[in-house]
Amino acid sequence: MVEKILKVLGILVIIFIITYGCVLLYEHFTKDSTSKVSDIAIQENKEEISDEPIFTLEEYPKVDASLATQPLTDAFIKNFTGEKEISEERLDYTNTHPGYIRLIDGEVDLIVVTEPSEDELEYAKEHDVELEVIPVVKEGFVFYVNAENPVKSLTLEEIQDIYSGEITNWSSVGGNDEEIRAFQRPENSGSQTGMLSLVMKDKELIEPLKEDLVETMSAIINLVSDYDNGLNSIGYSYYYYATTMFETIDSTVSDRIRLLAIDGVEPNNKTIKNEEYPLETAYYIVIRKDEEKDSNTRKLVDAMLSSRGQAVAEEAGYVGVK
Repeated sequence: MVEKILKVLGILVIIFIITYGCVLLYEHFTKDSTSKVSDIAIQENKEEISDEPIFTLEEYPKVDASLATQPLTDAFIKNFTGEKEISEERLDYTNTHPGYIRLIDGEVDLIVVTEPSEDELEYAKEHDVELEVIPVVKEGFVFYVNAENPVKSLTLEEIQDIYSGEITNWSSVGGNDEEIRAFQRPENSGSQTGMLSLVMKDKELIEPLKEDLVETMSAIINLVSDYDNGLNSIGYSYYYYATTMFETIDSTVSDRIRLLAIDGVEPNNKTIKNEEYPLETAYYIVIRKDEEKDSNTRKLVDAMLSSRGQAVAEEAGYVGVK
């Protein structure tokens, strides 16, 4: 009988030792794991971003924007005021060139657009206005062809030669034996200003045929994507509009164009953010240089460039500058 009791006690002792050992091991590894998570959090040093409103709608400066930056300015006003729905009357947008005119004339406080053209700078000078131009998100200037066009990449020099009239046939750049139809945008549009400053530089841009001068970015995409008339054409735009924004307008059309690699680098969020893509540019906050230092307009500039503002921009599909 005693022997049986001792045997049972021995088994219980063994069970106790095993159980206690498991508890110790669990506490050790749990503590170690928690410690590692804390260490990672400390190492990343992530800034906690507030979502408290910065402005009321009444305080919010009057803003204008280009077509491609309107989703960005929409995202800013909603986040910074905490208002989920903003009336069309409050979002009183025109476009790039009219936006510059309104800013210089004092009708709006701030615009988010492409860089100013020579005409816009001259207009500012005539009105004794100095402009402050501040990058807010990175952007890429892109060229695209019909998806059926076999050409997938061009050098910057080849692009310049096409748009100066030196290269006129796709066979010269590895494509089909077809005459190149090179679409352009009107003077002072954001795309045309980018074309001149980023691409052509000192090279003269060929005078386009009347039917090849296209009023809007969406119209060029529609023309290039067309199976009947777009197979031999080429157009240009900004990366965000040609991908994210136009995709929401007409995904079936956007599937029928292909963005060209330039100097072997394809345009995408990564190559634009890392500045690998050669035609990298930006969208800019533009204000009048005489804007008061403590004004709501300058407060809005600071908010757009803050960690919170850049997170809002990236959530909206843009490439942050920070």
